[in-house]
Amino acid sequence: MTEILEHPTALGDVAARQLANATKTAPQMTSISPRWLVRCLEWVPVEAGIFRVNKVKDPSAVAVECSGRDERALPQTFVDYEEKPRELMLSAVNTVVDIHTRVSDLYSVPHNQIAEQLRLSIEAIKERQENELINNPEYGLLSNVDPAFTLSTRVGPPTPDDLDELISRVWKQPGFFLAHPRTIAAFGRECTRRGVPPAIVTLFGSPFLTWRGLPLIPSDKVRIENGRSKILLLRTGQARQGVVGLFQPNLPGEQSMGLSVRFMGINQKAIASYLISLYCSLAVLTEDALGVLENVEVDKYHVYA
Repeated sequence: MTEILEHPTALGDVAARQLANATKTAPQMTSISPRWLVRCLEWVPVEAGIFRVNKVKDPSAVAVECSGRDERALPQTFVDYEEKPRELMLSAVNTVVDIHTRVSDLYSVPHNQIAEQLRLSIEAIKERQENELINNPEYGLLSNVDPAFTLSTRVGPPTPDDLDELISRVWKQPGFFLAHPRTIAAFGRECTRRGVPPAIVTLFGSPFLTWRGLPLIPSDKVRIENGRSKILLLRTGQARQGVVGLFQPNLPGEQSMGLSVRFMGINQKAIASYLISLYCSLAVLTEDALGVLENVEVDKYHVYA
């Protein structure tokens, strides 16, 4: 009895894929965020890495009067300055990227291995930059809020009344609120519950919730601890005596504002090294340029690390 063998009638998928070229994406990294804070700040170039914030010693001591029509005497005055103003030094965020020359030589099509390693490392450095601008113990926003501009919420999620009170403190041309995305969502829910849904504005091609015309800018670097977080309100720019970012211009190997990439050479193990450095800091020019709403309940049903 002869056995009848079954033969395939067409080329199968597995065999066919051996002749096909897969379309490959560049490496994706979930930790990359929009970093809106960096975009919203005015950035000031700093020479020699030092920024001095000069201030008037006592504004109330400046004598100014409104004289009557027939009075001849005019007040005499002068404006005194603080003798020991605060000086800020630029901070560095660094890393060294190592890549074996064999890897970059053999496996750089369709995506250049060196370029991708540098791109992803730069993204990580920029994420750390935004974190430092908010949380650095020396120059970060949260470390530089004057006690007179620190508020605490009533029990519960952030309310329109809370944000109104914050605006009443930072009232001289405030620019934007800054909060964790979950905090903004909690505020949005509270507004909807009260029947006052916040308006939407488009910035940088993306929609943002607003309150009293001020956008609520999200950043996951504003931490949530034990289900509670904070909301910041900033006035920005030198002309407004606000908050400004600081960077070092004209760096060797400069790639973007305050960021440089420099080739460090190839060692005896054929590993090429690249130094990535980002120099930045932040200055609050006057105390009333920055306020914070503390103890904001984000979600009573969840606890976040």
